[in-house]
Amino acid sequence: MSEAKPPAAPALFTPAERDYIRRELDMFFSTLPSVAEGFQLKTWRGGPQAGQPKVPQAAAGLLERGLMRLDTTARWPRLFFTDAGLAALQAMMADRRFADPAKFAHVRQELGLDPRPSHAE
Repeated sequence: MSEAKPPAAPALFTPAERDYIRRELDMFFSTLPSVAEGFQLKTWRGGPQAGQPKVPQAAAGLLERGLMRLDTTARWPRLFFTDAGLAALQAMMADRRFADPAKFAHVRQELGLDPRPSHAE
């Protein structure tokens, strides 16, 4: 008899990557960021890397593992989640040990984990 393997679990983030993601998706100057908008990166202003994106170490790991992709076509470079990255983000946001459901309600709603609030008049 052959045993069927369970479906592969979505890739999990390291603690440093989870911290980076939480910081990027947390409220910023009373604005709630969106997963769809990606994470804006700074660029090097001088030296041999002038004009190239500054990729934080945690983000570099996400890029290497194919959980995020770098888009440099716009004025400011941005990181976007790939399909595998979105699955891992959804798993992270579904687990209250990794992301506070109240603090990240906007992300949970965007990912379809929680219903959007209805605005009854």
